[in-house]
Amino acid sequence: MFDIAVIEDPAAAEASLDPTRARLLAALAEPASATMLAARVGLARQKVNYHLRALEQHGLIELVEERRKGNVTERLMRATAASYVISPAALAAVRPDPAQSPDRLSARWLLAVAARLVEDVGALITGADRARKRVATFAIDADIRFASAGDRAAFAEELAATVASLVGKYHDEQAPGGREHRVVVALHPGVTPPTGAGGSPQS
Repeated sequence: MFDIAVIEDPAAAEASLDPTRARLLAALAEPASATMLAARVGLARQKVNYHLRALEQHGLIELVEERRKGNVTERLMRATAASYVISPAALAAVRPDPAQSPDRLSARWLLAVAARLVEDVGALITGADRARKRVATFAIDADIRFASAGDRAAFAEELAATVASLVGKYHDEQAPGGREHRVVVALHPGVTPPTGAGGSPQS
């Protein structure tokens, strides 16, 4: 089982977004049969079997073991990952394009860049899994509290200048055997999770 799996197929994305199937995926963090799941989620075994077939068809769950019980073969299934991310590739016709109207001060452009990041890294992970290799990546995730909007603006300008300097220092257009990498740096207000059911995140 992977920690995270990327869903790129539209049909698989649709299957994972069904509320009942999402519950079954969560319940299948540990191997279970249709009978075990039926008792756990409060559904008829036949209905659970129907949903399990759909999830298995799209590679979201996998067979772990078959047990013979009398005249019945019990199939133990498990989710293929602990969690899933739907790639924008699943919505190829309407996925955002960061090449359109680039604006480093636009939250929507930042979202388009983030969507491309999910799609690109998702494709890299999928390919690496097939080849049984690791992807060479690096990420920084930090919190910073600014005393003022002026400090925030100054930080952003200094950060941009520092990144541009590093890119200029290490970028080699003519390097034999070199490989292009993408650098994404983002700054946005922190979001506090909702305090109660039905609440909205507070920024």
